[in-house]
Amino acid sequence: MSRELKTGIIAILIIIIFIWGFNFLNGQNIFHPTKRQFFVEYKNVGGLTKASSVFVNGLKVGGVDNIDFNPDPAKKDQMLVKFSLDNGFKFTKKSIVKIYSPNPLSGSNLVLIPSYEGEEANDGDYLEGEVEEGLFSSIGARLDPIQIKLERVLESTDISFKKFNNLLDKKTSNSIQNSFEEIELAIIDLRTTIASVNSILDSNSSNLRETLKNTTQITQNLSKVTDTLANSNLGEIMRKAEHTLTSVNTILDGINKGKGTAGKLMTDDALYTNLTEITQELEELLRDIKLNPKRFVHFSLFGKKATPYKTEVKEQKVKQ
Repeated sequence: MSRELKTGIIAILIIIIFIWGFNFLNGQNIFHPTKRQFFVEYKNVGGLTKASSVFVNGLKVGGVDNIDFNPDPAKKDQMLVKFSLDNGFKFTKKSIVKIYSPNPLSGSNLVLIPSYEGEEANDGDYLEGEVEEGLFSSIGARLDPIQIKLERVLESTDISFKKFNNLLDKKTSNSIQNSFEEIELAIIDLRTTIASVNSILDSNSSNLRETLKNTTQITQNLSKVTDTLANSNLGEIMRKAEHTLTSVNTILDGINKGKGTAGKLMTDDALYTNLTEITQELEELLRDIKLNPKRFVHFSLFGKKATPYKTEVKEQKVKQ
């Protein structure tokens, strides 16, 4: 075999392999020609390409052959998708072909949802098409209302800032700047005060330690007193005190009601008047004894008979 013939055979094989690879990458298999082709119309193919696959219940049964604008003038806004099936799977014209995206990285594919009611679908028939909402489309649809609300909030915020800027004239800006300067000065004074306090604390640290030590001792003493009070029979003492107060209240109640000597003294006016008169008479008797002791007492050392007491009459000169 000549070299030229070998070269020609190799070139032909390379061309065949190239054609087969090109068609394979486009989803076509020249060794197994498609048996049936179908058409589906979509307003949006959602990233569908010629290399996309066709699945039935998760099984790959074909691929997309072509995507082009619809030649029908009445359907200029639609896309026409032609796909083929590699096996003799039977279904009817009521079947639905959906475009779906399993994930954002794998692209879109076709899913044939077969129906077994009605007339059987044949090569070249048009099937009903639908677009399944993908993950990002679903999220986008849900985010649209939020986006609208957010835009309204931003517009309101922008208006508020504009109004605020209008209020901030030169005088107001200067006042705000002066306020910040005063705040800064106050912070500096505060730092100075804190430094002074720290200095005082450092210089009196020994006294503070002694004070804290004394405070600890006082706390311990109070704890001991508390323990002593807790261990003492306070309940019995309180019961006795309560009993004593009850007795005192009973006595005072009896006195108020005139019972007993003390009660009669407190409530009987006649007894009080008699005692007052007796006291006055005793005072007069004591006064008479002091003035005239011979009238009441007589002493005789030799047994002399007592003579009757004569009242001494003091002559008073009557001034005429």
